[in-house]
Amino acid sequence: MVTRRDSIWKSLDWVTIVVYLLLIVFGWFSVCGASYDYSDRDLLDFSTRAGKQFVWIVCSFGLGFVLLMLDDALYDMFSYLIYIGLLLLLLVTIFIAPDTKGSRSWLILGPVSLQPAEFAKFATALAIAKYMSAYSFTIKNWKNACMLAFFILFPMLLIIMQRETGSALVYSAFCLMLYREGMPGVVLFSGLCAVVYFVVGIRFADVMIADTPTPIGEFAVLSMVLLFAAGMVWVYEKKWEPARNMLAVTFGVLLAAYLLSEHGAHFNLVWVQWGLCALLIGYLFFLSLREHRLTYFLIGMFAIGSIGFLYSSDYFFNKVLEPHQQIRIKVVLGMEEDLAGAGYNVNQSKIAIGSGGLTGKGFLNGTQTKLKYVPEQDTDFIFCTVGEEEGFIGSTAVLLLFLVLILRLIVVAERQPSAFGRVYGYSVLSIFLFHLFINIGMVLGLTPVIGIPLPFFSYGGSSLWGFTILLFIFLRIDAGRNRRV
Repeated sequence: MVTRRDSIWKSLDWVTIVVYLLLIVFGWFSVCGASYDYSDRDLLDFSTRAGKQFVWIVCSFGLGFVLLMLDDALYDMFSYLIYIGLLLLLLVTIFIAPDTKGSRSWLILGPVSLQPAEFAKFATALAIAKYMSAYSFTIKNWKNACMLAFFILFPMLLIIMQRETGSALVYSAFCLMLYREGMPGVVLFSGLCAVVYFVVGIRFADVMIADTPTPIGEFAVLSMVLLFAAGMVWVYEKKWEPARNMLAVTFGVLLAAYLLSEHGAHFNLVWVQWGLCALLIGYLFFLSLREHRLTYFLIGMFAIGSIGFLYSSDYFFNKVLEPHQQIRIKVVLGMEEDLAGAGYNVNQSKIAIGSGGLTGKGFLNGTQTKLKYVPEQDTDFIFCTVGEEEGFIGSTAVLLLFLVLILRLIVVAERQPSAFGRVYGYSVLSIFLFHLFINIGMVLGLTPVIGIPLPFFSYGGSSLWGFTILLFIFLRIDAGRNRRV
C-alpha cells in the first residue's frame, strides 16, 4: 500500500529540484570566489561570507523539506493570513529598522539580519492566487482588477517607504502572470509604451532636430502617440479608412511643417503636434459618439494618458528621483559616463567579465574580484565573478541552467489542475524572470543599477530563503495535484 508521504515524493518534480541544487552549488562557489581573501584559512570558516552562506544553504534545505512535508491545502487555506502578516512586518520594519546604506529594510535579530521584502513576494503570490482562484473571479471585472492592483501595490508602497525602490519594482513582474490569466493585451502594451516614452523622452530631451528648435525626445514620443492611436483603431476596430485618414493627416501636416521650419521661419514642431493630437482625440471622440463604439473613446483616453505621462515623466525624473538615481539612469542611457561614480560598478563589472575570456581564470584566481575592484561583487554583481573565473563557457552554462528552470516552471504551471496552483506558479515564474533579466542586465550595463539579487547566487540569507520558499511552495502544490483522498 502506497502511503500519502510516499506519493508526495513520487509526485515531486525532481527536474526542478536538481536544477535548484545545481544553482545553489554553483552559487556557493561564486560567493567563495567573490568574497575569498588570501588570509582566509578555510572556505567553511563561519566568520567568512562563504562560511555564512554555507549555513544559509543548509538552513534553506531544511526549510525546503519542511515546506514539502506540509499539506498543500494549508497554503490555500492560510494565504490571506500569511499576506496580512507580512504586510504588518513590512510596516513595522519602516519604523524599527536601522538605517543601512540609506534604506530601512533590514531587521536585526541578534547576529542575524533579515529583509522582510524578500519574503513578502511569496506572500503576495499566495494572496493573489487565492483571490484569482475564486469561482466567480474574472479579470475583466473592474472590481476584481482594482482588488488585484491593491494586492500588488500595497506591499510595493510599504517597500518604497523603506527606501528600497529596486525590491519594490520586482512586484511589477506580476503583470506577466496577469497577462497569462487573461489581462487585456492593451494593458501590457500601455506599460511597454510607458517605458519607451520615458526612455526616449529623457534620453533625447536636449537634442534638437537639425536646425529647428524641436527636441527630438518630445517630438518622437508625440509622433508615437499619433501612430499608435491610428494603429489601435485598425487593430481593434478592423477599419482601415479612419486609421488611414489619421495617418495621412498626421504625416502630411508634419512634413509640411518641417519643410517650413527648415527653410523658412524656424519654430518648434511640437506646437504642430499638439494641434494634431487635439484634432486626433476630437476625431476619436466624434467617431465614438457617431458609431456608439466605446473603443474609439478608450483609444482617445490612451492618447490623453500618453501625453500626460510624457510631461509628468520629466517632472518625476527631475523632481522626484534622488540625484544618485538620476545619474544611474543617465549612465545606462548613455547620457553620462561617470566612470568614477555611478558608472564605476558597471565598468568594473564589464572589465571583470571580459578578463575571463572563453574559459575563465579558474576558481579563486580572478584578479578583479580578489583585489575588490567591483563593489557588491558577492551580492548584486555576483555574476561578474562567474564571468571572470569561469569565462564565457561557465557564464553560458549558468544562464542555460536558469533557462531550464524557467522552461520547467512553465511546464509545471501549465499542468496544474487548479487556478490556485497555476496562478501561483506563473507568479513564481514572473518573479524569477524579473530578477534574472534585471540583475544580468545591470551587470552588463543594459539596465539601471537598482540593487536586486541574482537568485541562488547572491550572498545573503534573506534572498536565498525567499527564493527557496517561493519555489518549494510551488513544488508542494504541484506534488499534491494527484493526491489520493
